[in-house]
Amino acid sequence: MLEVQHISKSFARKPALSDISLHVSEGEIFGLLGPNGAGKTTLIRIINKILEQDSGIVRLNGEIFTERHLALIGYLPEERGLYRSMTVEAHALLLGQLRGLSAKQAQIQLDLWLEKFQIADWKKKRIEELSKGMAQKVQFICTVLHDPKLLILDEPLSGFDPVNIELIMQELREMKQGGKTIILSTHNMKSVEEICDRAALIHQSKKILEGKVSDLQQERKKGDYAVRFRGNMIAFVNALWTGFELVDKEILGDDRFVAKLKMRGENSFEDLLRVLIGQVQIEAAWEVLPSMQDIFIEMVSEEKEVSNA
Repeated sequence: MLEVQHISKSFARKPALSDISLHVSEGEIFGLLGPNGAGKTTLIRIINKILEQDSGIVRLNGEIFTERHLALIGYLPEERGLYRSMTVEAHALLLGQLRGLSAKQAQIQLDLWLEKFQIADWKKKRIEELSKGMAQKVQFICTVLHDPKLLILDEPLSGFDPVNIELIMQELREMKQGGKTIILSTHNMKSVEEICDRAALIHQSKKILEGKVSDLQQERKKGDYAVRFRGNMIAFVNALWTGFELVDKEILGDDRFVAKLKMRGENSFEDLLRVLIGQVQIEAAWEVLPSMQDIFIEMVSEEKEVSNA
């Protein structure tokens, strides 16, 4: 649905984006990752026609992106911008009409969203009366009021408590099921693992990684496994013998543990289960895949080593 082709942008001769290319498929949630200052927000602003790139092309559904495509996008910027003296209703109706809705359409959509989030009694409140989390929720509603095909969300979870984070996450899942395409720029790596289909990592103005989240985790796994069991830890360690290395352990109770292991030699997961059965009571066993946080740190560290070489 969205193609970014060889985008570059500099400010005062300092590169903010260097030859960035990526694609976002229709109906997927795409994670845009990177440390502060990496260039994520600059890229998002270029896609939204807030900034003009020095070179490169942005395409939407195969067409070169122009102002007329903006009505198809819902954009939630990292810097929240609500008019504090306006009421929730007046503010939402203004933004809805700016995105092409009639006043009546905007009112209908606003009432539906307020009911959905169970905040209909906020409608006549001024923005300045709202808490930070409440204002965040209102701005999210304003972003989706015109039923955009593509959502671009820059740090959408900041300012929310865990309950409202789950509320927004569930809403994004439902939107994906409804055919929406979503770009999620975030530092919340757990949310990337939970809902993103694919992701790209930008560091120091360059894209250093892009792919399916599951593939990225598989490619960088370290051969680590975990076992949750009941029994005696000494018996567990003795059963491992020389084929497996105990890396870490967590005590869950008097006779209940989670052990993290690394395979040695040609041993397999099946070999691990074979040596443990009869020695301890296995409750669960699984392969430990690196988190997106682990991949993020590893890739940034590798880039720093290359830069310093």
